[in-house]
Amino acid sequence: MRGLSIWWFAFGYFACYAPYSALAKLLSKGQLDGMAAPIDGFVLLPSTVLASVVGMFTFLTVARWWRFATHRQLWRWSVPVPRPRLLVSGACTATIVVTTTLAYTFDGISIVFAMLLMRGGVLVIAPIVDAISRRRVQWTSWTALALSLVALIVVFAEKGGFVLSGAAALDIGLYLASYFVRLRIMSGSAKSEDPDANTRYFVEEQMVATPLVVVVLALWALLGSTPVALDLQRGFVDIWSEPTIGWILAVGLLSQGTGIFGGLILLDKRENTFCVPVNRASSILAGLVASFASAAIFAAALPSTFELLGAALIVVAIAVLSLPSLLKKR
Repeated sequence: MRGLSIWWFAFGYFACYAPYSALAKLLSKGQLDGMAAPIDGFVLLPSTVLASVVGMFTFLTVARWWRFATHRQLWRWSVPVPRPRLLVSGACTATIVVTTTLAYTFDGISIVFAMLLMRGGVLVIAPIVDAISRRRVQWTSWTALALSLVALIVVFAEKGGFVLSGAAALDIGLYLASYFVRLRIMSGSAKSEDPDANTRYFVEEQMVATPLVVVVLALWALLGSTPVALDLQRGFVDIWSEPTIGWILAVGLLSQGTGIFGGLILLDKRENTFCVPVNRASSILAGLVASFASAAIFAAALPSTFELLGAALIVVAIAVLSLPSLLKKR
């Protein structure tokens, strides 16, 4: 796994993200077979995150990556313990997990639009982080960044594209802020020539992220009395009797898959202005595939012309990013 090319990680990210985003949107719309009503995003969160935790522990165990984490002696046992900075990075990743799932459950926001909004924001952040970290940025990365930003502008140009609810705007804002902090910590603590250092970062971040989400959601559900807390209580208790529980758990496992492959893409030693477009482009193309599949199977709305044009520009950006490796092989 550690010796694979970044493009294989991009394919894994794409393969997980397409069904993940489609299922999250269909569940929130009540469009899957056997559904009597839509399921609110906060009701979905507890079970999907619990499935993500299982997926994370299973992956790290099967890959035998626990040994790369920092260990501390606890009585007779050597226990993996994340470093302080990784606690912060893990908390940011936890926020990204929650806000990503919620982004696909808001009314009036398509899968492709939500993806372009979140992904475009991180594309803007990437060169800023590189500049702060004093990393050299190749011309191909700048070109791909420009193409990706044009894709975002094209989608926003569509009439009604700027209409966002307060909750959706807050969700996107938290998502982008978390990515900025995460990329900044990652640039200082990983993305090195030493694969062991990168794997150590990955393991310690992952072992914090999804378990932290479970703890926060459980406390919110137990101690809160707001409509959101009541939805979370339903998500912990009542969701298991839903006929679509299999699909709901699949959302959580696929979400963890995107976290694994997405994290490995970002940990590549090259600059963020290269890695982030690879990461973002994979998910945008996955969203496009998810939209067409949802339309074909469940009669969901098709992507608009503006969204298709934006996705086409992303394809060109991917081609530009692949130029250095192709030229090197020749």
